[in-house]
Amino acid sequence: MTVEKLTYGDDPSQHGTLHRPSQESRGVVVVIHGGFWKAEYDASLGEPLASDLAGRGWTAWNLEYRRVGNGGGWPETFDDVAAGIDRLADVEGLDLSTVVTLGHSAGGHLATWAAARGRFEQWRPQQVPVTAVISQAGVLDLTTAAADGLGGGAVEAFLGQPPGPEYDPVDPARQLPLDVPVWCVHGSGDTVVPLSQSADYVDAAVRAGAQAELVEINGDHFTVIDPASEAWARTVEILDGL
Repeated sequence: MTVEKLTYGDDPSQHGTLHRPSQESRGVVVVIHGGFWKAEYDASLGEPLASDLAGRGWTAWNLEYRRVGNGGGWPETFDDVAAGIDRLADVEGLDLSTVVTLGHSAGGHLATWAAARGRFEQWRPQQVPVTAVISQAGVLDLTTAAADGLGGGAVEAFLGQPPGPEYDPVDPARQLPLDVPVWCVHGSGDTVVPLSQSADYVDAAVRAGAQAELVEINGDHFTVIDPASEAWARTVEILDGL
């Protein structure tokens, strides 16, 4: 395995670490960390997952981005995730026919949003389309998350306003159906982001004609990013089936 730090802009948060496997790559997984979009949480949360994935033959791009408190929010965080994914187009030797976004919590929101970003003029043309999404305890309905006060009001702090039409380009629940499959891995004992965020999203997605599946596991909010957990084993199974 080799690990290389790459930048996609001039801001200190516009970077990521590319983990390449020793063998031929099975595809690219973009790892997007959570933390309610707040600056105190960073891409170190995704490093264990990226390392594990590279050991399993995947190229893992552990992406950092601007967050609330260090220049992020609307629209900077979205611009960064879009640019960070598209940065892969300039990396020599990458097969981009399979690009999976894998995100935890707020990162699950960004991972799912990234699959729809090409619908919006602000993020076109997209150079690297997403071909599948795995959301790990993702915040997938921003309107409900704001109403429930998740993260102590993190949604409104992130977007700078209460729910309204302005959420249309940024809320996965308003972007159904997606053109790519989505798996929602979520712990039944999650008290940070309730299971309903994933369950309701999947129900709405299936009704809209999209391919989506709820993978409910035993555990809390952080079980899903523990490489030794059942939740991670199930996540690996999903990737194996792509």
